[in-house]
Amino acid sequence: MAKKRKKSNRKRSRWTWWVGGSLVVALYIWVFYHFFVSPFGFRWRALYGDAKYPDGYEIHGIDISHYQEEIDWDKLQGATIGRCPIRFVMIKATEGSTKVDKYFKKNFDNAREYGFIRGAYHFWSNKSTAREQAQFFLNKVHLEPGDLPPVLDVENKPKDMSDEEFQREILAWLHIVEDRYHVKPILYTYYKFKTQYLGTPVFDDYPYWIAHYYVDKIEYEGQWKFWQHTDAGRLPGIRGYVDFNVYNGSFYDLRRLCIGGED
Repeated sequence: MAKKRKKSNRKRSRWTWWVGGSLVVALYIWVFYHFFVSPFGFRWRALYGDAKYPDGYEIHGIDISHYQEEIDWDKLQGATIGRCPIRFVMIKATEGSTKVDKYFKKNFDNAREYGFIRGAYHFWSNKSTAREQAQFFLNKVHLEPGDLPPVLDVENKPKDMSDEEFQREILAWLHIVEDRYHVKPILYTYYKFKTQYLGTPVFDDYPYWIAHYYVDKIEYEGQWKFWQHTDAGRLPGIRGYVDFNVYNGSFYDLRRLCIGGED
């Protein structure tokens, strides 16, 4: 009887171990899906080839920098996002008051040569003043009629600076650059940052380029012109990933937004 009880206990112990282990694995899978897969479904689909992009937009574009390295513009010229041609290319130009993107000139020239509407953006730095950064951008970037308005990319605020002071700095850059080109610069940032730090009405005067990834629709309730909806796009001619964007309007509207477009 003792041997039978021992065998029975061992079977019960093994069965309990397997059940407990299965429950732990099931819980792990659920947690992983709930916190890491479900919220970023758009990103997972983009990474593994089953990308779904926002519906209802006809005008698509990309933004590029040195991260894309050398681009094969012959291949890129015929590329499409879904069934839509690429209409515009935003190109990183400068950062702070000292850095020029090493691929800027080549990308900027090729974008025009290959028939894309092009734009140039400045990446904001907290290490130099708005005036220094604006003058640096204006010295290094020479936009022409038909180009998109200059773009300010703002993603960080100094911890030791008040919201009001930070807003004055951003406005200073925008005003200086606007005085040169006589168009409202485009303001790029992600929607939570704009809501928290740049949500005052004065910033609504500037075309907004919103970064908001892997969602079916934008949560931002204000007006916007461009939507950067994924950083995991794939295109012929570009190694690795590239950001995809849509324009909130028609191709005619996009042309009118460009420098000289209202003349």
